[in-house]
Order: sequence, then structure tokens, then C-alpha cells
Amino acid sequence: MLIEEILEKDHLEKDDIIKLLKIEDAGHKKQLFDKAYQIKEKYIGKLVSLRGLVEFSNKCRKNCNYCGIRNANNHVFRYSIPKKEVLSAVQFAWKNRFGSVVLQSGEQTGKRFIENIDSLVREIKQQTNNEIGITLSCGEQTFETYGRWFESGAHRYLLRIEASNSDLYHKIHPPDKNHDFEARIKALENLKSCGYQVGTGVMIGLPFQTLDNLADDLLFFRDFDIDMVGMGPFIEHHDTPLYSLSEKLLPQSERFFLSLKMIAILRIMMKDINIAAATALQAIDPFGREKALKAGANIIMPNITPLKYRKAYQLYQNKPCLDESAEMCSDCLTKRVGLMGESIHFGHWGDSPHFANKTSQKSIENQ
Repeated sequence: MLIEEILEKDHLEKDDIIKLLKIEDAGHKKQLFDKAYQIKEKYIGKLVSLRGLVEFSNKCRKNCNYCGIRNANNHVFRYSIPKKEVLSAVQFAWKNRFGSVVLQSGEQTGKRFIENIDSLVREIKQQTNNEIGITLSCGEQTFETYGRWFESGAHRYLLRIEASNSDLYHKIHPPDKNHDFEARIKALENLKSCGYQVGTGVMIGLPFQTLDNLADDLLFFRDFDIDMVGMGPFIEHHDTPLYSLSEKLLPQSERFFLSLKMIAILRIMMKDINIAAATALQAIDPFGREKALKAGANIIMPNITPLKYRKAYQLYQNKPCLDESAEMCSDCLTKRVGLMGESIHFGHWGDSPHFANKTSQKSIENQ
């Protein structure tokens, strides 16, 4: 089947997805990206929503084989940003009309950690007059904890599955009870049950990963009826077990374009979800995030973590924006997004239209 015929289909099958992932011809890539952008323009608009990212702690109980802040990495300066500094960063986002923030950390489950997040979310809501949206990305928690944070004011949650194939998942995680594939799936189900807009994502270009795996990842997003996705190229870190396989990986340029194809295909498959332009794209290409916007992404997450902590939160090597202040990062992104013919949706939470649409449908069905 011709690429043109696949792109005109209303419903993509797995074979269609794999054919699109195999595209190498520049003209066919343009067709794919243009189709995705047309769909984004129709269902989302030429709008980009900002999420001010605060990486408030790099302490983590997990030992994922790919992650630079894994618990066993003793070369990392561990920190937890005092609440006052986190609130100051959020104030910056609020005053600059970002609309939303993401509070991200390593995975912790202690009582003190849970209570601190609860208190922090409540204070953010109070100090911003409930005008700023809150996404949490704090790993696997109990149903009760997710519910508590939701009631406090968080309404979106990002928990990346990293690989939707259980065999691949176990190859990139240690074989212990802290790294359980079924527990990850259960956490995503719990988040949905609590009422969150649920986000997940995968790494692209992992060791052992196939195009068949990536196609299944996209089908997983659709079958789970996800509201938002953050995915990008796998970039190795020298202080991790997977670094030993660096020479066997796809070249970074191939991982980059494979990521753009994943974004474009997902936009075609799930027309009204939120898709982030991952910062990791910019680690490979200086205009990586902008190129993702033209391939169907609609979310950018400028880093507003206080500068003195940023170098200690490197999940992968060559992470960009480590030396740029929040002001510099914000100004730069505004200009660059404008050059792409897009507008930043200032002062809005930027919620997933997909979530709103299915919530409205459920309401109609229940009447």
C-alpha cells in the first residue's frame, strides 16, 4: 500500500504503523509530518501550551538501567528543593502566564514525601488563586496517595511506561520488586480511576527495541485511551548499565527522526490528545522541539528549576538548558515558537481536548 493511501485511512492497523515507521525517503517524511500537522491544526489549533518544569528532587528509590539519577549512582549530588524555592519558581510561571507547571521528582514513597507534595499542591493553588494548572510526575504511588493529591488540586499526572512490551521493560530494569511491569500498568489504571488526565510515554531507540515494539507502544496509547504523551529519543548516560551497549544503538540522528515519526503517527491516531515536544530532542538537534511541533506536538516544558540544582537532574547526557535562567528559557522559547508560525497559549491550563471530549461523552451517556 502506498504511503498516501495509509495516510488517508481513518484507522491505522499495526502493519500501517510499521510501514510509516520505516519511511526514509525525505518526500515521504514530509508527507507524514504535514499530515500530522494538518490534524493538529484542525483539532488543537496552531497553539502551544507551556508547562513550567520544576525538578524538585532527584532522590529516587529505583535503579532503572537507563537513568542518570538511579539510586545506585553515587556520583550524583542528591537534593530536595526547599518548598520556598519551589513556590518561587511556580510564582515565576504564574506571573509570566505559563498557565501550568509540572512538579517532577525521582520516585519516593515515604510518608513525609507524600505529605510534602500534598502541602505543596495546596499552597500553589492558594497562592495562585487556583489560576495555575498542576501536573505531577512523581512515579508509582498507591491509589490512596493519587487520590489525596488529586483532591488537593493536581489534575494531570505523567507516568511514563518507558516500554509497553513487558519483555523489553524487564530488560531495561533490574529484576526486583521495585521494577514491576504490572505494578506500572496498575498505577496508570489507578490514576485514571482517580480522575486525572493521564499521561505516559516511551523511550525511542532503546537497546533490544524493534519497530514492532514501537508500533505496539502507539497501540498501547490508543487502547489505554491516554490523554497526553511525552516520548523522545533514548540518550544514554555514562553512569548507567545500559551505557555498555552504546555502540550497538542506532545513531542519534536516526533516533531523532524515529521520534518525530512516532509523534506524527500518534497525532494521526489520536487527534486531540496533548503531545509534548521532549527536551531530549533538543539534546540531539538544536531545533528538535520546534521540529516536533511541526510533526504534531503541541506542548513544550521550559525548565524553571532553580539553576543551582539543574546539573544534578540529568536523566541522560548532554541535557540542554542547564545554564539558562527561567527568564532566558521563556524568552527564547517564545521567539522560537513564533518563528514556527505557532502561538503560545498564555494564561491557559492547556488541558487535553481528548480528556474533555470523552468526559463530555460520558456525561451524555449517563443522562
